Amino acid sequence: QGQQEPHYPAATGQKRSRNDAGNKVTVVLGAQWGDEGKGKVVDLLATEADFVCRCQGGNNAGHTVVVDGKEYDFHLLPSGIINPKSVSLIGNGVVIHLPGLFEEGDKNEKKGLKGWEKRLIVSDRAHLVFDFHQVVDGLQETERQAQEGKNIGTTKKGIGPAYSSKASRTGLRVCDLLGDFKDFSTRFKNLVRQYQSMYPSLTVDVEDQLKKLKEYSERLRPMVRDGVYYMYEALHGPPKKILVEGANAALLDIDFGTYPFVTSSNCTVGGACTGLGIPPLNIGDVFGVAKAYTTRVGIGAFPTEQLNAVGELLQTRGHEVGVTTGRKRRCGWLDLVIVRYAHMINGFTAIALTKLDILDVLDEIKVGVAYKLNGKRIPHFPANMDVLQKVEVEYETFPGWKTDTSAARKWNDLPAKAQNYIRFIENHIGVPIKWVGVGKSRECMIQMF
Repeated sequence: QGQQEPHYPAATGQKRSRNDAGNKVTVVLGAQWGDEGKGKVVDLLATEADFVCRCQGGNNAGHTVVVDGKEYDFHLLPSGIINPKSVSLIGNGVVIHLPGLFEEGDKNEKKGLKGWEKRLIVSDRAHLVFDFHQVVDGLQETERQAQEGKNIGTTKKGIGPAYSSKASRTGLRVCDLLGDFKDFSTRFKNLVRQYQSMYPSLTVDVEDQLKKLKEYSERLRPMVRDGVYYMYEALHGPPKKILVEGANAALLDIDFGTYPFVTSSNCTVGGACTGLGIPPLNIGDVFGVAKAYTTRVGIGAFPTEQLNAVGELLQTRGHEVGVTTGRKRRCGWLDLVIVRYAHMINGFTAIALTKLDILDVLDEIKVGVAYKLNGKRIPHFPANMDVLQKVEVEYETFPGWKTDTSAARKWNDLPAKAQNYIRFIENHIGVPIKWVGVGKSRECMIQMF
């Protein structure tokens, strides 16, 4: 990792055209409430990528990738870490729980993931999630349940509290941990005291925590770089394939999601810019990932939810259980209102439609195409959750294909009724579908163009 002279653009006052902006970045984002199968799309693209980057979230994400019959679970590590030829980067917008990071790496190493520490780069501006953030996450959920009779349904991984510390400017970053440890220790103790004043039942063994953090810092040190400079070099050096793996999804975005039942970061396209230090000019393809039906974890409005045999069938056939939490996911028909809304914000250049095979046994399949309020169609996606609870969904109904699609490897292998379903979705959103997923492994992604 020798430091080269930076290639700054010539300081001649000349305007740079769009064409010499440097390498373009491909972004993969969830278009629903998460769990759409982003890991598979990333895995597909990562085989040819030079860099795979995470830009937001923390180990509340759960991406499962199956390679050569081995199932790897990733929470903090970019899924691209499987590719021995690519570099994985954890950006400044990610919040990092160090025990979780190393535990995850070691666990996947036992499954055959070799040399991951040499391929991982961590931004020095990334904020840290501490064990007490995780405890506080649990305490906050208990408090919400007691006060309001409902919680948010967080993963209790400390993500919200860590982003709260970041926003209230008391957070600690990777660069702080690797700097003067005495100064870090003082600030760590202050942060603990701040949380203990809010949550008197919170007990923290400060000295033990600091001892562990000191050990982690030495293991982390070789991986840490100035993320901004590192990205700039990657964007403006020789041609490189750079992939950004979004965690969570559009409807969980802190600004655009079904607030307050959302995550604490921007999981839409803007998060790629702020979470890695990438100028908008360098954003190339933006791929949205959507399931052929809809799922949601935790509570909150879910207009197309099916609390019946259909929902149950989708849940069992789709093995709809959270990778991070082990919770059953709520299931319902595909809601194109939310996918179009996700497209409004992200500007998808193409869509990956996953888990089509789960619908193989259904007699008929419904698709939500519009929301009505008091009998009138509304053109927007409601911000207010009380309003969203009240919308009536307008459906289109399709005949089921009643054929096993799991062995399909190209478009022509799919039954005509399934092709119809896919084309309808594509036309309704106005975005081409580039991949159709019919199973768990790499080869089950049918590439359309």
